[in-house]
Amino acid sequence: MIPTKICGITNLEDAKVSVENGASALGFIFYEKSPRAISIEKAKSISEQLSESVSRVGVFVNHEKEFIDEAIAEIPLGMIQLHGDESPNFCNKFDLPVLKALRIKNKESLSAMNDYNVAGFLLDTFSNNQYGGTGETFDWSILNGKSETPFILSGGLNPDNILDAIDSVNPVAVDVNSGVESSPGIKDLEKIKSLFKNLKNIKSTGFHFG
Repeated sequence: MIPTKICGITNLEDAKVSVENGASALGFIFYEKSPRAISIEKAKSISEQLSESVSRVGVFVNHEKEFIDEAIAEIPLGMIQLHGDESPNFCNKFDLPVLKALRIKNKESLSAMNDYNVAGFLLDTFSNNQYGGTGETFDWSILNGKSETPFILSGGLNPDNILDAIDSVNPVAVDVNSGVESSPGIKDLEKIKSLFKNLKNIKSTGFHFG
């Protein structure tokens, strides 16, 4: 199955349901302004009760390096996702693989890919109001195999559009957050089951979240 990250995990039950249904990675969002924000302590507690087979991805937005280093030290993160306005130089300061999130508004938004030397890009929908979690898709047609660096598709994905999304842009992995929620930060069991039921026949790309 295509590697799939369920992001915005805030409690153990949602984490376990995601893993049991096929998630290859879970995303912990440490951005305080997010409705899905989680503390390092809570993420550590949840992580300690999960199988080592699932990757943990820490999501950071314009955090200081010291805070990110603390999260890496406390939680067995396989990868970090930098979802703010971090510079290429900042992204190169970590030993863990880095995903750089780019908020896509138009074709010009993709030009930033040339500036970063990272493990992969996460392409999300641009919003003036928030960093991710918008529940909105962007125009997938602007991708057209633009990047030699692996990219993960995000932004408004849900059980109903996930197959069309994969067919349209051929990402190495997908990232789903609000599309499997009953409310911000609370996942919906049936939506998670439906998502992975739809993905079960999509072959793995071999990408790993760390």
